[in-house]
Amino acid sequence: MKLLLKFNLVFLIVFALGLGAAGTIARGLLQQNAHDEVLDRARLLMENALAVSSYTATQIAPLLETQMKYTFLPQSVPAYSSTEVLNTLRKNHPEYAYKPAMLNPTNPRDRAQDWEEDVIQQFRQNPERSEFVGQRATPSGPVTYIARPIKLSNPVCLRCHSTVDAAPKPMVDKYGPANGFGWTMTEVLGAQVVSVPMSVPLERADRAFRIVMALLAGVFLLIVLALNLMLWQLVIRPVSRLSTLSDRVSLGELDAPEFNTKSRDEIGVLAESFARMRKSLVHALKLLE
Repeated sequence: MKLLLKFNLVFLIVFALGLGAAGTIARGLLQQNAHDEVLDRARLLMENALAVSSYTATQIAPLLETQMKYTFLPQSVPAYSSTEVLNTLRKNHPEYAYKPAMLNPTNPRDRAQDWEEDVIQQFRQNPERSEFVGQRATPSGPVTYIARPIKLSNPVCLRCHSTVDAAPKPMVDKYGPANGFGWTMTEVLGAQVVSVPMSVPLERADRAFRIVMALLAGVFLLIVLALNLMLWQLVIRPVSRLSTLSDRVSLGELDAPEFNTKSRDEIGVLAESFARMRKSLVHALKLLE
């Protein structure tokens, strides 16, 4: 097996191992970055929903107390306001979904689904928990969601959600007497959930991964070509010439041409050693004659 082939085989094995390790690490980092980016945006939407709910409860609801005696206005409900605002945002960002999932909601559209009930139970079983992050499979691909508990912390809310008799009659007429009552203070009533499909960010991560791997492969090819050229020019070619001259001299061709080189590297030192050995051989043969 020739020297150049041995060199390329060793280099190919080392590169394959390095590329495999680099690819595994790079893919993991890119997917983790995609997941973190999704969570950051989901948390931003969650904070937006909380801000809208707080604004509605502290500034909008008191202004509508008089009208609420005659007509129920859902705009005074914090959960309704936050849902409407984020639904408007979803017109430009349809990949995000927001829902104040409740076990016993006033508005039927807020009723929790099966998987949302499981999330709410996580908060009920661990009252100190402030956030839950999970992933679930859907027909369109994996979806990452972030949830925060909904607790009754404002006693004013009990005027509408304690008993049917205490609730405003317009609200009961609109939603009926069976939903949204019996709430108690500090009870975990539901969870605010922001869901984001992972298909798009994972696709971006895979595209970035392919670009990174293509760049690494391109750099490898350039390195291989450069090293092969240098190895051929600086090592294999002069060693082959020196080997050919050595064979000719060893067979008695003392008139074989000199190996001329100006190099001061190992090849140059070897050529000088060969020249001295050749002169010694010629001198020894002359003495024998």
